[in-house]
Amino acid sequence: MRKLPFKPSEALSIGVELEFQLVNPKTYDLVSRAKELMHDITQSTFKETIKPEVTQSMIEINSSIHNSVSGLVAEFEELRFFLLGLGVKHHVHIAGGGTHAFQKWSAQKIFPSERYKKLSKIYRFLSKQTTVFGQHVHIGCPSAEDALYITHALGRYVPHFIALAASSPFYQGADSGFQSSRLTIFNAFPQSGVVPYLEDWAAFSDYFYKMRRMGVIDTMKDFYWDVRPKPEFGTVEVRVCDTPLTMQKAILIAAYMQSLVHYLLDNKPDILCRDLYYLYSFNRFQACRFGFEGDFFDAESLLRLSLKDDMLNTFKLIAPYAEDLNNTNYLAVLENEIQQNTNDAALLRSIYHREGSLAAMVGEQCNIWANNSVLS
Repeated sequence: MRKLPFKPSEALSIGVELEFQLVNPKTYDLVSRAKELMHDITQSTFKETIKPEVTQSMIEINSSIHNSVSGLVAEFEELRFFLLGLGVKHHVHIAGGGTHAFQKWSAQKIFPSERYKKLSKIYRFLSKQTTVFGQHVHIGCPSAEDALYITHALGRYVPHFIALAASSPFYQGADSGFQSSRLTIFNAFPQSGVVPYLEDWAAFSDYFYKMRRMGVIDTMKDFYWDVRPKPEFGTVEVRVCDTPLTMQKAILIAAYMQSLVHYLLDNKPDILCRDLYYLYSFNRFQACRFGFEGDFFDAESLLRLSLKDDMLNTFKLIAPYAEDLNNTNYLAVLENEIQQNTNDAALLRSIYHREGSLAAMVGEQCNIWANNSVLS
């Protein structure tokens, strides 16, 4: 049986992708300026780091590979400073957040690359609806079997990541009632959601080549799973997080994921079972809808508890691994947010209630991103 090649990488190495909003500084609607920005970016030292996304009101940064989360800090601050200057030049504001509060998907323009034009031809209006903004985190794995184990094991913790990063309560001009409305957009895509329950790399390889042979996919990029292995990078990629309002928050979330994977690789707890997949959609929905206050079913015990309690229990469990990675202070900040039931979705709602308009709220999103140094 042919096995899918896997390029090993250093265990627990980390890389982060962040998608940002391009905002009109007068109306605070999205603005299709990515082509203009990319013209300057391709002439800069950041041409390999900053990329376009599917529509022209988005832009994505891709960090270098780091062994420690602290290594992200200086790089993120340099990128933030560069993007702020680029925004001034092109009269564009940058914002975090998983969705823009009142943009209309029909007004978006597809970025004219071959890949995105092809995707638009296949997915039509869904392509424009994906003008939503996420944080993807890559964690290095030393072997294909480790990568598949981590892909499955992290499925249990997907609700944690959703609740921590939730920053998309408003969509298409309305309060969605969700903490993270962004993820609901991807539910319509084929090959989305949870990875199939494939028990070893041989089975995964057989599945990949079978799907490619049938023409369902071309590459691993065509799997839009919440968590997926990336064999060409030697990583596991977590894709469920909204883009936070600040780059500091993105670093905190990356620190949690790295510490958790350290624990999982070191202990290999036997948490993989069919029940995890039976309960996956319920747990995922609860996190999207209610955030920290959602319910959570533990697939091992089949007991129902609050997501908040499960997260706090997990933080205690992985504390030695966070300390080993010098991530303790990062996790302490997140733990306080969980205790206080505060995340970016709650902050956005409070800003909206204070300001009284979605445009004013988006303006404040831009200010938050611009004025929060990663180094502070």
